[in-house]
Amino acid sequence: MIMQTRSTPSSQGGHKYKIRMKRKDFVKSTGLAMASVAVLPSEIVFKPTAATKLKVAIVGVGARGIWHLDLLLKRDDVEVVGVCDIDPRCIEAAKEKVSKAGKKQPVYYSNGVDDWKNMYAKKGIEAVVIATPWELHKPMVIGALEAGIKYVGTEVILGISLQDHWDVVRAAERYNGHVMMLENVCYRRDVLAVLNMVRQNVFGELIHLQGGYQHDLRGVKFNDGKSPYGKGAEFGHTDGYSESRWRTDHSVWRNGDLYPTHGIGPVAQYININRGNRFVSLNAFSTKSRGLHEYIVETGGATHKNAKVNFKLGDIVTTQISCVNGETVILQHDTNLPRPYSLGFRVQGTKGLWMDVNSGIYVEGVSKPHTWDKAQEWLDKYDHPLWKKYGKDAEGAGHGGMDFFVIHSFIESAKRKEPTQMDVYDAATWSAITPLSEQSIALGHQTVEFPDFTGGDWMYRKPVFALNDDY
Repeated sequence: MIMQTRSTPSSQGGHKYKIRMKRKDFVKSTGLAMASVAVLPSEIVFKPTAATKLKVAIVGVGARGIWHLDLLLKRDDVEVVGVCDIDPRCIEAAKEKVSKAGKKQPVYYSNGVDDWKNMYAKKGIEAVVIATPWELHKPMVIGALEAGIKYVGTEVILGISLQDHWDVVRAAERYNGHVMMLENVCYRRDVLAVLNMVRQNVFGELIHLQGGYQHDLRGVKFNDGKSPYGKGAEFGHTDGYSESRWRTDHSVWRNGDLYPTHGIGPVAQYININRGNRFVSLNAFSTKSRGLHEYIVETGGATHKNAKVNFKLGDIVTTQISCVNGETVILQHDTNLPRPYSLGFRVQGTKGLWMDVNSGIYVEGVSKPHTWDKAQEWLDKYDHPLWKKYGKDAEGAGHGGMDFFVIHSFIESAKRKEPTQMDVYDAATWSAITPLSEQSIALGHQTVEFPDFTGGDWMYRKPVFALNDDY
């Protein structure tokens, strides 16, 4: 992590960061370290032994975290040393996973909502994975850094307020830690193939991009209170099950793009955000809210207690972002209405475009004029080296295999003591779209300034994501 004196915007009180390492010294020391690794045989550097296995802990082993645990248990270079969850059912499920994997049982922490702090206090933890409700991410990330854990992988979102995001960035800088948002869509096979095409200038200079989270989540936000698959109208800490216990509350009280990172993560990689480019401004628009109320009435009846709830979240939230290099970005959050799943990607340049909704690609001079090519032919041709190398290893992993890649990247970075390829500045930038969109909507769709979490370093930082076939 490059450290230099800088100040945040005036709203952050003009706070100055102390110089910890000059840029040239950072580059020099990193280069020497990488050179020393390069001259050693790979089997010496990366072959795991009992003494060199990365010691990893995980907070939250519910519907999402249990997938991460499964992937960690499949690795010979990882030892899971701690598991924390307040739900006894989740702890039992984790124990069963570990037992089936034939691995040593970790220490389990389930004695109240703050037991994660006791786990962090255990000496020797080198990395932690966080898969808990959104509002817990900030304190758990900062708590890990304060405890001396240098590598923190967190599920989306990074924080609730804009101040939360600044606090996490400052903590990562203060403790020289590495915070990676575990944004798996950046590793989706077609997304990486398009990144390969972008880097080979297939689409020309990029002009406009779109993405989003267009996913019918009514069955996630509500259930029968007994299982995540039981159709019902229940939600809340006492009535819901799994994500409906906490996630739905955000739809009650908040109006903005509550889940932007699946769309913006890949888009940011395409146009080198925080690495030669940055977001400059944002505005957001929200429709009226009807979908969740109607779902409750249809499922639980007009007299159900939750039929009286007023949901603040608009059914469709559209966010527009401008970039310093002249590109525009549109994101859409659409989770309250009936629809098939789509992230709505569109990558358009001076020579052509890709749209995932119609699975089409058009490249001027190659495609038949005014006619879409089948995207898969192009995607196969430009399949990313990561998928060519690890496609078999990713089979069976969650979300079509992309979960394997995001955990693999995080673990490899920690093993090699290198910066994560998606870092705290990326995490803050992508996640900050939520509070910024809320602010814009609350102000009558006003355009708001997009903060620069890198403090100007975006001008000097170079792209690093998925530039090789290793991780």
